[in-house]
Amino acid sequence: MAEDVSATDPAVVLELLEAFRRSKTMFAAVALHVFDELSNGPKTAGQLADSVGASPDALERLLDACVGLRLLNRQNGQYANTPVAATYLCESSPQRLTGYINYSNEVMWKLWGQLEDAVREGTHRWKQVYGWDGPIFGHFFKTEHAKREFLMGMHGFGVISSPHVVSAFDLGRFRRLVDLGGATGHLVIAACQRWPQLTGVVFDLPDAVPMAREIVSLAGMTDRIEVQPGDFFTDPLPNGDLMALGRIVHDWSEEKIDRLLARVYQQLPAGGALLIAEKMLNDDKLGPRWAQMQSLNMLTCTEGKERTFGEYESLLARAGFREIRGCRTHSPIDTILAMK
Repeated sequence: MAEDVSATDPAVVLELLEAFRRSKTMFAAVALHVFDELSNGPKTAGQLADSVGASPDALERLLDACVGLRLLNRQNGQYANTPVAATYLCESSPQRLTGYINYSNEVMWKLWGQLEDAVREGTHRWKQVYGWDGPIFGHFFKTEHAKREFLMGMHGFGVISSPHVVSAFDLGRFRRLVDLGGATGHLVIAACQRWPQLTGVVFDLPDAVPMAREIVSLAGMTDRIEVQPGDFFTDPLPNGDLMALGRIVHDWSEEKIDRLLARVYQQLPAGGALLIAEKMLNDDKLGPRWAQMQSLNMLTCTEGKERTFGEYESLLARAGFREIRGCRTHSPIDTILAMK
């Protein structure tokens, strides 16, 4: 009987063997400010090598790899940013993801290097890699620039996803949205743009407040959106008939999630609701890949994990919520709406 060659095609193994190299190529080009140097126009490899302080031959290899990854174009010996690089990989872009990319390169890259131990022990790797007990972000944000760039990276991620999240359900009945851990306010801004009857509150730790106020102001929303400092685990929560937790629940253990959901439920009025924004695993947990990879990321970096809709439904029902609905979006984040 003839052997089924397709069943042993090594393509998937070879693709994964190389995958981390592609990520690191982008990380290195961002860290070397290649895309920033090209934001004012095309340059040769020699000109870029002088600008970024790199070996001309080695940098040319990196640049050509970025062309292969469709992050750069090359014409007549000069390199130029593609539109996607200009939008997401330059620090001058308001939609940049550079802060999150640098965080992935400088911090998460090392944590993922200890994935085997994370799987063996079922805990994050901050202590093993950095000798830190937490809070984790406080250690990383030692400079104002590092904190700002990370928040802007998360903002860029939110600009991609939040419009889909706030359009997934009819939010026309609600009047005041409180986004707990709202960071730069991208979700509240998207909601107020989509639903003209809404006003909003961005509620986050004091360190995040100046950036949130800046972004809300740039969006022309200061008349509809407040920014308030606070810790959603310990401080009184603002009043609103719709609350949101965007990429928050997946950070924490079930004990802390139960505490947080109980506080949210208690603060909401009858008929109020909670909007959760997370990437949901399929019911069998065999996809989507983005959620699977993010769940492993949560293992190395946090106390939490990604969940199925059924698992979120159980957490919410335990807190007292009802009429719990989930919606998959065409973005990196899905959404759940639960009523009180």
